[in-house]
This record gives sequence, structure tokens and C-alpha cells, in this order.
Amino acid sequence: MAKCAFLGLGVMGYPMAGHLAANGHEVTVFNRTAEKADRWAAQHGGASAPTPREAAMGADFVMACVGNDDDLRAVVLGEDGALAGMRDGAVFVDHTTVSAAVTRELFTSAADQGVSFVDAPVSGGQAGAENGVLSIMCGGDQAAFDAALPIMQAYGRSVKRLGDSGAGQLTKMVNQICIAGLVQGLSEGLHFAEKAGLDIREVVDVIQGGAAGSWQMVNRHETMADDHFDHGFAVDWMRKDLGICLSTANENGASLPVTALVDQFYKDVQKMGGGRWDTSSLFKRLKALG
Repeated sequence: MAKCAFLGLGVMGYPMAGHLAANGHEVTVFNRTAEKADRWAAQHGGASAPTPREAAMGADFVMACVGNDDDLRAVVLGEDGALAGMRDGAVFVDHTTVSAAVTRELFTSAADQGVSFVDAPVSGGQAGAENGVLSIMCGGDQAAFDAALPIMQAYGRSVKRLGDSGAGQLTKMVNQICIAGLVQGLSEGLHFAEKAGLDIREVVDVIQGGAAGSWQMVNRHETMADDHFDHGFAVDWMRKDLGICLSTANENGASLPVTALVDQFYKDVQKMGGGRWDTSSLFKRLKALG
């Protein structure tokens, strides 16, 4: 068993850290809201620390799942950052969805201190984190990935290295680009069905096993039909992710017209007060249009 630190106890990080503890690892957690870290420690039998540096001291593996590029830099760099407390030969595993640029920046900073850095964004949402069945897409050195793999398997069902530093983040961008188009297409299909006087559930029952079927269709059509969106992956976070995708596309020359359009549709949802609604709320936007 390994000595681990986990930085960031949001809807994803809290259960992910819990799976580490349940698998017998020695876990110390850090969260900006210290009360949540203390609550996690009491629940799972681990320890909490007041700073990322103190959480990371002596750890073999340090995991992070925070909000964005700036949040990640804040927990990694500086006198109270995790790197300041990590020992030579330790591995930092970042589960945050961030830009490939900040990943490569931190990969270099870690290497300068003898620390390995693996970018490992996740897919599967809160339910995947709670059930320990996340898909984890990784970038970084092979040796670092191999060392971290059995640790990540505590909460990951599919864990794969896609290439060098940044490859995990680039793969997560592909994931979000695909989801954006899928959810918009599903929303339009269900909106059309409703307007045509069809029963959404009966329609999905017929088509979900065919070429139109998707995870989104199977897992979201009922909540969409019930006008229930207070769950799942928030629109605010999706817009953050799509912003990264579009910025990267501007750099590498990829054409993402549908992604850019759906990003604006999510902006409309935010204006409706739906920043914390699930991404399937694109359906609610269509209904509001008439």
C-alpha cells in the first residue's frame, strides 16, 4: 500500500480519495474549505492537512482534482504548493481538466525537482467517481504512469496512457467535443419528438439500441423529459472545458464549428440561470425557444 495525498475534495475528488482509503492506502487530504477535509478524514479514517505542501510531505503519490488552470497552479507551485513538500521520486497525478499548456508547464517544474507528473483527466461524472468506475486518460512518462496505474485503479475502470505530457488533456478535449455535439443532437431529437406529439420514453426505448443510441440518451432522456437538471456535470464546467478545446483548436488549426455553436448555446443556458444545471439542459433551452 502507498502513502498518498489528495488535493481537492469536490464532487469528484471526495469519493475518489475515499476509494484510495478503502483500498488500504494511507491518505492525507487538503481542501480549500478545511471543514470538508476534516469531515473526509473523520469519515474515511485518513488525515487532513492545512496546505498542499503539508499534505504532500512524504507521499509516494499526490493526486489533485481542482477547478481550472489557476487552481491547479495554486496547489502545485509556491512555498505552500505540493511540489515544495514532495520527495524526490514521487509522482504527481493531476485529475483536473485543464489546458495542455499548464500541464506541460507543471511537468517541467516537477521534473526540475525530481518529481514525475502525470496528467490524468477523468470522465464518468459524479456517479463514476462514487462507484469507482471512471475512465482516466493519461499523459506523461511511461515509468510514472506504470507506477501510478495501480493507485488510479482504485477509482478507475479504464486507465490508459495516450502519450507524452499533455496527451491526457488533449484526449479529454476530444471527449468533451464529442459530448457537446451528442447532447445537442439528443436535445434536438427529443424536442422534435415532443413537438410531434410522441412519447419521449417510448421513442427512446425503440431507438436507443440502434445507431442513434448513446450513453447520454440512455442515462439522460428521462430526466430531460421530466425537466430535471439539478444533477450531473454542470454547464459552467462544460463551458470551461469547451473554452479550452476552442483555444487549443485555434493553436493547432482544428475546425470545431459545432463545438463553437454549442458553447454559445450553453452560454444561453447560463443566462437562463442554469450555470449549475446538467449539460443535458440544452433541451430546456430549446423548449424555452418555443
